[in-house]
Amino acid sequence: MTAPLRGPGFAKLRELADVVYDPWIDQTPLRIYSAEQLAERISAEAADIVVVETDSVKGPVFDLGLIAVASTRGDPNNVDIAGATAAGIPVLNTPGRNADAVAEMAIALLFAATRHLVSSDADVRGGNMFRDGSIPYQRFRGAEIAGRTAGLVGLGAVGRALAWRLSGLGMRVIACDPYHDEAEHSLDELLAEADVVSLHAPVTEDTAGMIGAKQFAAMRDGVVFVNTARAQLHDTDALVDALRSGKVGAAGLDHFVGEVLPTDHPLVGMPNVVLTPHIAGATWDTEARQAQMVADDLAALLSGNTPAHLVNPEVLGS
Repeated sequence: MTAPLRGPGFAKLRELADVVYDPWIDQTPLRIYSAEQLAERISAEAADIVVVETDSVKGPVFDLGLIAVASTRGDPNNVDIAGATAAGIPVLNTPGRNADAVAEMAIALLFAATRHLVSSDADVRGGNMFRDGSIPYQRFRGAEIAGRTAGLVGLGAVGRALAWRLSGLGMRVIACDPYHDEAEHSLDELLAEADVVSLHAPVTEDTAGMIGAKQFAAMRDGVVFVNTARAQLHDTDALVDALRSGKVGAAGLDHFVGEVLPTDHPLVGMPNVVLTPHIAGATWDTEARQAQMVADDLAALLSGNTPAHLVNPEVLGS
């Protein structure tokens, strides 16, 4: 098991099998196995089951007669599903494992951006509470979110987890998602109505770059823009322009292309932008939840039942 796991689910996994636990994220430097390296490790441990998060699972891994592969991702894109299916190996995944964590981060970014938390914290730490003869109340007045409209682009596990939280905070929540019946707005309709636009879509050919200059221009003046999904969903240059013009009043971003934002990037110097380094799903609870999901599904599989989260159910009949 090279995925980070903890909690009751991890204890259950230890009851199901003899566990070799060596999480990739605890290594310095970080370790991500290629398929060849993973196959070598599996052979060295004489493992029948592999539980991964980032390691590449394809090719030589499927020649080892594995009982199952589990990927602790909603989209197990580190696994060659077709190759596993051809080899008759069940592939388990963990959809929604970090939905609550990401939803909470979206709210954190929303509040941080609209209530000037980062800038005001810096003033306190720097002894500048009365900077330039002003008082904090003057500099850091913000808008409340209760009574405003939040537009969610994508109504998957994260979008749904965020929707009820925002409703509980007094917001009207609308959504666009062509694959979900409860999403009743088109993207154009959502952009015209929303005071807050929050992205929760996967990156596909259809969604990459879906928020560009045209879409920012169509938003309400002073809109708050939040992206806890992937930076590939929006045009960053267009976002910078919209922030400079005031069309976008504030933004909270948790991801950047290449996982790095250059220190001289325009976003870095904007006090109305809150930036976090792809940590929305980084909670202990996520690791406990994915462990429980994998444990429950492995228990079902080993007892001859159908797991709840099986990417390639056709292998059970082979």
